Amino acid sequence: MTYTAPVKDIAFVLNHVVGLADIAKLSGFEDASPDLVDAILDESARFTSDVLAPLNWIGDQQGSQWVAGEVKTPEGWKEAYSQFTENGWGSLSFSPEFGGQGLPMSVSAAVQEMWHSANMSFGLCPLLTQGAVDAIEHHASDELKQRYLPKMVEGSWSGTMNLTEPQAGSDLAAVRTRAEPAGEHYRISGQKIYITYGEHDLTENIIHLVLARLPDAPAGVKGISLFIVPKFLINEDGSIGERNDVNCVSIEHKLGIHASPTCVMSYGDNGGAIGYLVGKEHQGLVYMFTMMNQARHAVGVEGYGIAERAYQKAVAYSRDRKQGKTLLGKSEEDQGIINHPDVRRILMTMRSTIEAMRGLGLECAAAFDQARRHPDETVKARMQRRGELLTPLVKGWSTEMGVELCSLGVQVHGGMGFIEETGAAQFLRDARIAPIYEGTTAIQANDLIGRKTARDGGQGMSELMSDMQETLAALNKHDHLDMKAIAKRLKPAIESAQSATEWLLGQNDATLPSATSVEYLMMQGRLAGGWMIARSALAALRLKNSEGADTAYLDAKITLARYYAERMLPLVESAHTIVIDSAETTIALDTAQL
Repeated sequence: MTYTAPVKDIAFVLNHVVGLADIAKLSGFEDASPDLVDAILDESARFTSDVLAPLNWIGDQQGSQWVAGEVKTPEGWKEAYSQFTENGWGSLSFSPEFGGQGLPMSVSAAVQEMWHSANMSFGLCPLLTQGAVDAIEHHASDELKQRYLPKMVEGSWSGTMNLTEPQAGSDLAAVRTRAEPAGEHYRISGQKIYITYGEHDLTENIIHLVLARLPDAPAGVKGISLFIVPKFLINEDGSIGERNDVNCVSIEHKLGIHASPTCVMSYGDNGGAIGYLVGKEHQGLVYMFTMMNQARHAVGVEGYGIAERAYQKAVAYSRDRKQGKTLLGKSEEDQGIINHPDVRRILMTMRSTIEAMRGLGLECAAAFDQARRHPDETVKARMQRRGELLTPLVKGWSTEMGVELCSLGVQVHGGMGFIEETGAAQFLRDARIAPIYEGTTAIQANDLIGRKTARDGGQGMSELMSDMQETLAALNKHDHLDMKAIAKRLKPAIESAQSATEWLLGQNDATLPSATSVEYLMMQGRLAGGWMIARSALAALRLKNSEGADTAYLDAKITLARYYAERMLPLVESAHTIVIDSAETTIALDTAQL
């Protein structure tokens, strides 16, 4: 069983939930017409289903291979990447000034889901390139932009993010890579680890963004600068020049994403790699956050993208697999395990949670679209707060749930799910990196409780809760059994989240909130997902009255929303107790007692 992109579900969220039509009215986004977006989604579905998905198993089995400093990607990878760049898939949301198509982030995020569902290992290469493009576009000089961005947007050059060192994982204050001034450029020396696609054979050049310290840099994170360090230097005429002093000394052997080379990079083994300062000295971490925040959202999309693939495989298997007499099967022929009630539970959990995550991911992207283009400065500021607030939820909650749902996909297969040949295990192995990438779930949670909630006195969170209350009021206006059932569970969930936030804001320091910050993030993620799927139900109910409505499809949307509300939103209420009552006991034991 291969992959079929859920175009109808994605288009439903874009068109009827997050307001793509309103986004298309904003200056600069006028090309995002319904017809064009439909065509993009359909063509992306064809490419990802026909080209990328068949390579997923091949990539897992062959992996990328490191030989004497060179990395060879699996069979079919180069040909697929050539088609990817020829069709402009990596350039959707970038500025036309550098060859991009200038489309909204929400459209780009919709397409990215398909990449990661079809072939997560492949999708990681353009994911990192997009983050590098964002960082360069926002912070580099005009000269550097003109030199690097056109080829990176085109996709003929890829990009990487070089933060981590052996002694500096999440603690970037410990970065030791050095940058020595050398005329108009710098000489970079040091080692970076866990560099995704740091070396490969897909593009003619690789543009590394590297965090390093200047000789006079102050200690800590305030002493880090950001540099562009190309694999090959660029001649004055824009052509590829000589090889820079940058080498991949090994690649990691990993649990999953075998086809995505995770590299150990060495800079300056022969005198220093030539690098170019991005922006101002000692501002590198601020600049890198531009890339990291884009990547965090993209990794969240990975979370529900890989879960969608696991769901499709699980539901197909459950239709065919017969085991025991079912309680729901209506005939002797209709005895697939899909008709066992508990298998239905698993599939409903997977499907409804994916729809909630997809809605949240696209809502976050739509907020950034509004923040970027809306003419009203007040609206822009509010939407910027919204996008920034939702980013750790998209990244943290969606990736954690992605792992859980991929595990449920294995469970549907029973013992066969534990056998590699069925393919179900690969999705679980691949998904496991996502809660770690671009900052672990705890890092996202501390970002949520600190920079995104406490720093502004809860303003962004209060605005979000206010919008949820509007959705609750809309549900209660309908004399419809399912809307009433959704509202019944959404109301106490909102109240629980508000109470937990008040407790958080009332603490004198971050110690206790940090002890239960991940549970707080998961609580807010589940609630935000419930808010989105409730809006989906309202949209489906509205559309049922339109001419030619697909009532079976729309009824399924409403049922999924009610299931999510009744199964998942009670977890928000229980999380309120966990966040507040378990904080002290979480840190009560001394380390010697653990």
